[in-house]
Amino acid sequence: MRTQRMAVSVLALLALTACGTESGSGAGSGESGGSGDVRAEPPVTGVHWSVSSLTVGGERTTPPAGAHVEIDPEGKATGSLGCNRFTADVRLDGDKVTVGRSTTTGMACAEDVQRFEDAMGKAFHGELEAAVAGQGDGRTLTLTTADGDSIALVPEPPAPLTGTAWKVTGLVSGTGTASLPAGTRDKAHLTFGKDGSVEGNLGCNSFHGKAAVSGSTLTFGPLASTRKMCPGPEMELERALLGVLTGKATYAIDHRSLSVEAESGKGLRASAPAAGS
Repeated sequence: MRTQRMAVSVLALLALTACGTESGSGAGSGESGGSGDVRAEPPVTGVHWSVSSLTVGGERTTPPAGAHVEIDPEGKATGSLGCNRFTADVRLDGDKVTVGRSTTTGMACAEDVQRFEDAMGKAFHGELEAAVAGQGDGRTLTLTTADGDSIALVPEPPAPLTGTAWKVTGLVSGTGTASLPAGTRDKAHLTFGKDGSVEGNLGCNSFHGKAAVSGSTLTFGPLASTRKMCPGPEMELERALLGVLTGKATYAIDHRSLSVEAESGKGLRASAPAAGS
């Protein structure tokens, strides 16, 4: 229950910063609204807010990688606490938040991550206040409880296709996504260059080649690779990836997640490291 309260409160406060305080919203936009206003230029909706720190009982804690929240203009939020994911909605009354419905996943987390999620649950309940400092990507959104506990969030930009070290995390066949073969996690990766090149590792052998980008289409040229023989699962992954990185494919980026799908329907999923890591 504490995790659920936390998730909803994050949504509420983010929605609060966007409600009636964005540039150009309503009469008198651009003027100071008084010391009680929370300004957000540009708006916080549609922003991937990463949790940068949590302070509970005077003790500051660094969050696990991936802890974040996103809010859409309709007042629905999704995010991750570093282990479990959540969706939530709220009702707002001025700068106060009334917690509404929320759902979270129930995965078992590593001990240190679970401690963080428990602390977040303690911090996010009751009435919370929000304050935005800075501008653009340098903004910080601070959410504070009546007891002085607080969480700081910063906007994290999406990863670009080129220049990013994309780590392969899954294989796609039709509408389904499968885990990588046993023992191959963190082995396969690829990086696209601005010069139309691509290089990386297929799970066993390293490779390089051409990958022309046009809109949402990738056109792979022949790939050159090393010729090592590896254990069965690694070779299985390599064969699967070679089937994707051949000819034309479409790609899409969702913040720091990349999907590539070949014309055959085979594809891959990959992720980028967190910004600044």
